[in-house]
Amino acid sequence: MAGRMVVGSAALAGLVRPASAPDPSGGHRLLPVSPELTGLLPNRGLRRGSTISIAAGRSRHSGTTSLVLALLAEASRTGSWCAVVGVPALGAVAAAELGIALDRLALVPHPGPEWATVVAALIDGVDVVVAAVPATVPTSVAHRLAARARQRGSVLVPYGRWDGADLTLQVTRGTWQGVGAGRGRLRRREVTVSARGRGAATRPREVTIWLPGDGSTRIVPGPARGTPAASPTGRSLAGRLRAVPPDVDVPRPLTLVAPA
Repeated sequence: MAGRMVVGSAALAGLVRPASAPDPSGGHRLLPVSPELTGLLPNRGLRRGSTISIAAGRSRHSGTTSLVLALLAEASRTGSWCAVVGVPALGAVAAAELGIALDRLALVPHPGPEWATVVAALIDGVDVVVAAVPATVPTSVAHRLAARARQRGSVLVPYGRWDGADLTLQVTRGTWQGVGAGRGRLRRREVTVSARGRGAATRPREVTIWLPGDGSTRIVPGPARGTPAASPTGRSLAGRLRAVPPDVDVPRPLTLVAPA
């Protein structure tokens, strides 16, 4: 399934079920991440039902958007559905270069005033939901969305300030390489990512990785790390939303149009 999904108010209302029962597929299964990122995660993968926030960078070139995509890439590649809400600058080319399967990616560039409703609807049917956090989100809303993710077995990834996350990732340093003698092209970025959280994640962790131009994620030379856990079967959006066929039969992300 690929193309554009048009979702009106009634359709979104129908998508949002009352959060009541745990996800029958198992809320504690892991979705894989690239080996370079496993050292940041206490379970060496994305635990279903968890909330993993990514602190917003101080500038648009901080590397946080690339980190978001790198975090999704392995789960997407192995069959999981992913969604990104409220990041209009995120493009399909950048996602594909970092390994995202575009035919299993849903984008909601402009969620509008019903941000929480859009995020809740996606939590119901998508494995990993990245949501850029608006300037003000009531604590009660944040708690309800995190609870919904736990019950549905989705991974919620708030992008911005989010109190109470199980784990918070932050790009603490970043440098570009590739330009020499006053000319050339930026080819790769070295970023240092820190992780802090609660429970098993209380011990601070830090890794330094490359996010190069060829789309792969590589760790800066250091001790070898283990491989990620096996992937569970991704859940489908089939029957949940109405898809408008694309003009060209090539992989592309789904674009969801939220209520005005």
